[in-house]
Amino acid sequence: MKYKVVIVGGGTSGCAAAYYTAKLGLKTLLIEKNSYLGGTISGSLVIPAMMSVNSDINNDFFRTFTSYLHTLGGQVTYFDGNCGWFNPELAKIALDSILSDAGVDIFFNTYVNDIFIADNLIKRISVSRVENINLVNEEKNAPELSVSIETNIEGDNSNDLLSEYIETDYIIDATGSQIICQKAGCRFIDDGEHKQPSSLRFIAAGVNLAKFKDFILELDDDRNATTGGLIGNEIHLSTACTWDKEWALTPIFQKGLEEGILKESDLAYFQVFTIPGMPGSIAFNCPRFSKNISSNEIHAYSMEIIEARKGIVRLINFCKKYFPGFENAYISEIAPEVGIRVSNRPLGRYVYTIEDLKSGRTFSNPVLVSNYPIDVHSDKKEDAKLEKVYKEYQLPIESLISADYENLFFVGRSVSCDFYSQSALRIIPSCFSMGEGLAKYIAALSN
Repeated sequence: MKYKVVIVGGGTSGCAAAYYTAKLGLKTLLIEKNSYLGGTISGSLVIPAMMSVNSDINNDFFRTFTSYLHTLGGQVTYFDGNCGWFNPELAKIALDSILSDAGVDIFFNTYVNDIFIADNLIKRISVSRVENINLVNEEKNAPELSVSIETNIEGDNSNDLLSEYIETDYIIDATGSQIICQKAGCRFIDDGEHKQPSSLRFIAAGVNLAKFKDFILELDDDRNATTGGLIGNEIHLSTACTWDKEWALTPIFQKGLEEGILKESDLAYFQVFTIPGMPGSIAFNCPRFSKNISSNEIHAYSMEIIEARKGIVRLINFCKKYFPGFENAYISEIAPEVGIRVSNRPLGRYVYTIEDLKSGRTFSNPVLVSNYPIDVHSDKKEDAKLEKVYKEYQLPIESLISADYENLFFVGRSVSCDFYSQSALRIIPSCFSMGEGLAKYIAALSN
């Protein structure tokens, strides 16, 4: 099997890259470990998308996606002009249709097990519905056992292979943790002690939105913090409260803490949004993990997930007691995937820095333009940062090209940049732009 472009990871950037390489005439395969596309939008419930500047580039796919979602009843443009208010379930359907119509081949529930390298190029990969099983015998002087299964599946269709080999001219690592780059032994950027806590988002249903909207709008007259109203025939709203500054909701959260309904960590970050096409439901951008733990720290990270689910119960009970409109609310969905803010970043031909971002440095071949602020979350109040950027900034294509392999590229939150610039670059519109910009670059290379 041969493809001009293979993209591993069907999140925001991977979908945009796949759509555009196919649209530009390159035979494209998109490989996704889950049974749906969208990544953080659908799997981690990271909705809505944060706003960027109107002068952004490479946003055709973003517009195509939002337009298609709108026809499904799964998108609205909010009062501030943000068109990135999505329905996470309908996003899965929209992405299926858009990419299939563009001619992208999609492999769901598929893993890349091996890569084959020659002449500083990744020539071929092997994929399967299960990951490779590597057995190690730790007895003294015992040989290492490596098992790679490549047999026919016995069952209804015995012609299906458990493993398939795919040749490619270009490969894009759009996985959040850069799995392909790790398998290839690429060099990575060292963040030192810099980390950000993840979040485990959830959705509450059964909310009387009209009642809750009236309550928060009367309580809080700061329209940068709390908004609400009618869009079409749907009520939409948003409000927030964090522990690093005073909000209109702060006294209520303090009361919940004093009464033992909440823990101190529950006050760190609270933000809610309504969801297009889901009347009576609210998406929670919380709870946030209580510690800055890397997803590579397996046991501690797993314990944080368990604690986060306990935090969801505390938050819904708190809302039911203190927020009018939540009397009959219940947890309808907990994100199947954790919302990770920062992870492994491979070394590219250019390492983008916070100085590049703040100075608004321009580049000859940018893939995005943005002005989203530097946004660092922390488990310590004094270390959190939300710093406004006063100039539009660009990201160069060279930050998406591997420094180690000629035909390996990467997109998404894990591009070649330093810790602080990554905190601004990771938003959904920027990831869409990265994917589209990279696709156009590869198409030009192949001509």
